[in-house]
Amino acid sequence: MPRHINALYGASLLLGVSMLAAQAQMVEPTIVPEAPVFDAQGDVTFVGRNDLYEFGSLPEYHEPDWVTANYVDKGLLPPVAERLPPEPMIFKAATMPDGIGEYGDTLRHVIGGRPEGWNWWAGQNHGWGGVEYGLWECLTRTGPLFAVKAEELEPLPNLAQSWEWSEDGHQLTMHLVQGVKWSDGDPFDSEDIMFFWNDHILDSNVAPQGGATREAFGSNTNLEALDANTIRWTFAEVRPELMLYEMSFGRMCPGPSHVLKPQHPKYNSENTYEEYKNAFPPEYLAFPTLGAWVVADYRPEDIIVLRRNPYYWKVDEAGNQLPYLDEVQYKLSTWADRTIQTVAGSGDWSNMEQPQEYVESLRRSAEATAPARLEFGPRIIGWSLELNFGTEGWGDPDERELAVRELNRNLDFRKAVTHGLDRQAIGDSLVRGPFAAIYPGGLYPNTVYYDRESTVYYPFSVETAKAHLEKAGLVDTDGDGYVNFPAGIAGGANVEIALMASNEIGPDRTLSEAVIAQMETIGLRVIADPTQGSVGASRGDSGLFDWRVRRVEREFNTVIQDSSRLAPVGPRTSYWHRAGPDDNLDLLPFEQELVDIVKAFQVEPDAAERVALMQRWQRIFTENVYSVGLSNVPGALIINKRLRNVLPGTPILAFQWAEDSAMRERMFAPKAEQGDYELLAGTLAGF
Repeated sequence: MPRHINALYGASLLLGVSMLAAQAQMVEPTIVPEAPVFDAQGDVTFVGRNDLYEFGSLPEYHEPDWVTANYVDKGLLPPVAERLPPEPMIFKAATMPDGIGEYGDTLRHVIGGRPEGWNWWAGQNHGWGGVEYGLWECLTRTGPLFAVKAEELEPLPNLAQSWEWSEDGHQLTMHLVQGVKWSDGDPFDSEDIMFFWNDHILDSNVAPQGGATREAFGSNTNLEALDANTIRWTFAEVRPELMLYEMSFGRMCPGPSHVLKPQHPKYNSENTYEEYKNAFPPEYLAFPTLGAWVVADYRPEDIIVLRRNPYYWKVDEAGNQLPYLDEVQYKLSTWADRTIQTVAGSGDWSNMEQPQEYVESLRRSAEATAPARLEFGPRIIGWSLELNFGTEGWGDPDERELAVRELNRNLDFRKAVTHGLDRQAIGDSLVRGPFAAIYPGGLYPNTVYYDRESTVYYPFSVETAKAHLEKAGLVDTDGDGYVNFPAGIAGGANVEIALMASNEIGPDRTLSEAVIAQMETIGLRVIADPTQGSVGASRGDSGLFDWRVRRVEREFNTVIQDSSRLAPVGPRTSYWHRAGPDDNLDLLPFEQELVDIVKAFQVEPDAAERVALMQRWQRIFTENVYSVGLSNVPGALIINKRLRNVLPGTPILAFQWAEDSAMRERMFAPKAEQGDYELLAGTLAGF
């Protein structure tokens, strides 16, 4: 913001505070109320880190009979033993709830997203809903960690079979699984890793999905290939073990360099970066993957069909190549329809995230004839009101937008906003019953690092909110019921704030309507700015918003995953304070404190000290109302009863979404219960 505007704001603080504000009975901050008890939440049985799987060789290997008959016997594929690595990943039967599975059947998903294409590394999403988890594999894996004992908590091996630190702690050497192949049979090796690192993460012309940025790994971090199966990281810090979490989905998930590289502008001068991004549209079938399934069919506004990957590199203890399920379908509908179809039995899986569906879904699942079971987890779904702090040119703001952003940076203004929200009423607008909890912002309750005593809560009080507006220099000068900017700023007009929220996601729309109505009560004019689909995320990333309602995910849940999102540690890590074209950030003093805490947390080896750091972070974050919490609810996993090997208590979101946490590659349906759902039975994509 220009310095003359800052000066005017400073003057308003001295001259604009009325006697009413000075004498008002102010409500003081306090500890957040306890969340209501909710008995339907399920329990998790914890296991050892090495109890889930290991790497090794087995005497023999097996695959579905139809693959052998239709492809191996006809010379279209090598035998399964030749397609597997010498030491594949072996899932252990003891930690499979229902043991060794049987081949066949289909997993039917319903999603509300639409695939942009298959170039994840250049920024295209696949429609979400678990599509990406079925296709891509990463150096480490964190989804199943929700069931790992706390004392053994560390990312699981995946494409990186093992690793060790150098004596001085600055280098991490990783050994890749030897002999892994892409789904088209091309070898996977360190070239795929280095292509992703050098030509995507380090290339500012592309923005990979999953937040794979330079800042996520440390601005001074280097990566090199020692040979085809060995890579070495070099860090400025000593043993930054939390970086292992950053190497899981979707930070370090390499793409097939043998397919991508010929389209990349660095290697193809005829292509622009935009052409590279769009080189593999949804209609491009059999795009090579390392995941359990491969895209076999796509019908716009209808369905995505995945078929088993014949080169998948994981097996069970009996030598059966995974996955057990031959086909995965993603019906292209709406997110609300996902739950409706799963409850009805025409879909198999839903991460139930829409609170308005909870009561009816609970009632239906309790019936003996219900096709699906339902299990709630902890309150790990929450929404925040994010205020744009970017005054350095992010989004090229005009005068009004700059004025709003400067207000957003004013603590009294933020206190007015948070005091002006009746969170009990907001929660009730989402769902009645013991579901929603008052959420002031910051870390979610029932998560590892949450500390209620470190959480500052500003109770609902219209009078206190109005008093803080006056302390911020905002009064209603024209008598229309809305406060105005001080004279000389935005023409002294009403303070008008655009609130961006998805118009197609029910809770986001409901919450935005509640915020608009409650802000009107304290004298703030907030105007709906609805978005649809990926447009909202794109506009948010570009800084084109005053305020926005956003559902906050892993950074406020696991913390160790996406910790770089907890503060603007780099020019593009924060969701609501990013740098402009010059990459400079004008951090407020408390923001710098948060940055320092996050950086210390990322390299702190002592678990107790990490807890202490997060307690400090939580107090500073909530005391300064860095984002405004709205409501917090549990999620529920709904899954068809015929499907087996899903761990009890699997949360819809912890370290990853449930589609990864449940380890779908080992899910199966007993032969006697399998349905006739396959659309492409007996086929493999690309063969």
